[in-house]
Amino acid sequence: MVQDRESDDSRLVDAIRRREPGSFEHLVRRYGARLLATGRRILRDTQLAEDCLQETFIKAFDKLDMFEGRSGLGTWLHSIMVNQALMKLRKDKPGRLEQIDDLMPQFDSDTCRIEAPWSYLATPDELLEQQQSRQLVQSQIEQLPENYRIVLQLRDIEEHDTATVAEILGITQGAVKVRLHRARAALKALLEPLLRGEEMP
Repeated sequence: MVQDRESDDSRLVDAIRRREPGSFEHLVRRYGARLLATGRRILRDTQLAEDCLQETFIKAFDKLDMFEGRSGLGTWLHSIMVNQALMKLRKDKPGRLEQIDDLMPQFDSDTCRIEAPWSYLATPDELLEQQQSRQLVQSQIEQLPENYRIVLQLRDIEEHDTATVAEILGITQGAVKVRLHRARAALKALLEPLLRGEEMP
């Protein structure tokens, strides 16, 4: 199946390079929805995500001759989309220092976890069954600093593997793993009131 997709992508790239009618529209239909979903997750704004999607396809068309096929076409487009979205975020918040330490679980001097007592532990299935809970989980994800939130979204929500996330973001796989670990730990701490059955702030 993967080989079929890669073969289809290769033929599609060749068709676009030859300026075959309808080829670029086929590219947009094949990848547009996935890229737009990524843009929405990063930017949290549909209009900005749509602007980013348009910019992504324009850039991809302009740079198609530079695409060498070392990564999949989808990964290449995803990388462009993420970078376009990140540029928009950084333009809105220049020089913003991303810290996650304040969101991480706290430990005492004996390295024991400091936490409130647990009266109830909801299962992940119970949480996912509730629309309100899903919205709360998403709202807590959005509290994570940008560079951690995006790794979490690409790795855990969009289910890209570590190597692909590293390629998309232009960082090492080790950096992806560190950010993902810290993002998951911070998210767990943010969600603990919900998991205990308490009302979220």
